Amino acid sequence: MRFSKLSLYLEQLEKNTSRIKITEILAELFKESKKEEIDKVCYLVLGLLKPKYEGIVFNLAEKMVIESLSLAFSVEKSKVIEVFKRVGDLGDVSFNLNKSESKKDPTVEEIYDLLLKVALDSGEGSQERKIRNFAEILSFVDPLSSKFITRIPLGKLRLGFSDKTILDALSWYETGDKSKKPLLERAYFVLPDVGLLAMKVKNFGIDEAVKNISPVVGVPVLPMLAQRLKDPEEIIKKMGRVGIEPKIDGLRLQIHYKKGKDGFVKAYTRNLNEVSWMFPELLKIEEASNSSSLILDTEAVGVDEERKRIADFQTTMTRRRKHNIESYSYSVPIQFYVFDILLESEVNLMNNPYTERKSILKNVVKENSVFRVVDFVPADSYSLIEEKFREYSVRGYEGIVVKKMDSPYVSGRTGWRWVKIKEEKKSAGKLADTIDCVVMGYYVGKGKRTKFGLGGLLLGVVQKDKILTITKLGTGLTDEQFEEMYRLLNKIKTEVKPKEYGEVDKTLLPDFWVEPSVVVEVAADEITKSPVHSCGFALRFPRLVRVRDDKSLSEATTVPEIKRIYKIS
Repeated sequence: MRFSKLSLYLEQLEKNTSRIKITEILAELFKESKKEEIDKVCYLVLGLLKPKYEGIVFNLAEKMVIESLSLAFSVEKSKVIEVFKRVGDLGDVSFNLNKSESKKDPTVEEIYDLLLKVALDSGEGSQERKIRNFAEILSFVDPLSSKFITRIPLGKLRLGFSDKTILDALSWYETGDKSKKPLLERAYFVLPDVGLLAMKVKNFGIDEAVKNISPVVGVPVLPMLAQRLKDPEEIIKKMGRVGIEPKIDGLRLQIHYKKGKDGFVKAYTRNLNEVSWMFPELLKIEEASNSSSLILDTEAVGVDEERKRIADFQTTMTRRRKHNIESYSYSVPIQFYVFDILLESEVNLMNNPYTERKSILKNVVKENSVFRVVDFVPADSYSLIEEKFREYSVRGYEGIVVKKMDSPYVSGRTGWRWVKIKEEKKSAGKLADTIDCVVMGYYVGKGKRTKFGLGGLLLGVVQKDKILTITKLGTGLTDEQFEEMYRLLNKIKTEVKPKEYGEVDKTLLPDFWVEPSVVVEVAADEITKSPVHSCGFALRFPRLVRVRDDKSLSEATTVPEIKRIYKIS
């Protein structure tokens, strides 16, 4: 397929907000794509070059792209900046400046390979080469192609869909409806690479493509997530016999280990970012197990040496600083609390019951100074759940996680397999848990907050394929956090409301919209019905707990969750 043809599809996708129409357009695109290019087509329509877990980034800042546009179209940089200030989007700038008529018509694969070369370029002089090579790509494509190519390294393709819509479209491509999405989704949870799945579907059909999908060491499995309830009696009714574990307030990490001369150890956050560089302690896994390969589900926690107990989440996350990690490992030592096992010596354990996985885990992982195995307490009465909640809370844990004894490991938050409790049942009227909200936009603020550039946030929760408002937030941030939040959001602000956002009351309109990519954890006194917020609810006295850069949009709180937890109709 010629990239110019792909650009016509991208234009259609940009103009449509209907999820069904977007799915139909993608399905048609997949029919036209060849077997050897469909994986690249999937990545490019998502604004990527590889699945997210591979961590391929362009490192092409806005200023560098402006220089590329200047070179590509032989105009002064000041002219590029002038047009950018007027139209507000560098993709549109590229379209407007691209006047040459003598254009090549490269294929999708050719453009993909050139973009990958730009992204992988590193070392001395790489910035200048990136600018020059990116400019060369833009110089020989048509205006519409250059518009979308310009947006890709900036992460601003802005077509309003994600991997899940690709799965919808693959089902639609084969069946004309979404009936086979559940099959694709189960395969995707274990192998989260839509490009690879699309190639398998194109070559073999859906049924064959998803057959015998097993976890692979080095490819993160989407994590299993807990539902939220605070009534132990209801938990026993829904789940029967359960295991009770302490809820540890750490950084959820999936550890992948392969032994031997080609071996490695990697760690992935719950949103599939590879963060092994943060934890030199991971190498201690060689002392903890003789297995040839492992995939472990863990919580990484800092240790408060003075108090001899687990440190809080913020202390653990000081490891995000990329410099002097070795010295941080001494000042904030890390331990990995291992609570589940997905694979051992190439054997898939995801379908084994919880109790079997726990038994294997105890035999496979031997505790040392860094690795700890989380045990469980069997229970079939709500009184024992209440007792263990109080016990673990006194010991400094966040609460408890209750797990169904015969449950397999199922990615995502489905069914009543895992449930977390962070508040006692008697705390009626209060939030049973914090809420994970999507930052939709920000307000510049008044008074002393004007110096930060940000005075408040507009936050939302998820309802099907839309993000709906639930609160405005301006408390819980220190001066430093206001400044840090502004720096974070300023990079992803946009003049136009993103397609993922639902209706927003005119009294709530932010000064700046932002792309839906930042998740924050919010506490509040209570939740009430609201005629103003589009989700139908509002948070009373909300305050920021922390930015959850370890969570993706798929893990934001949903409206059905809120209704179920707080029994609001």
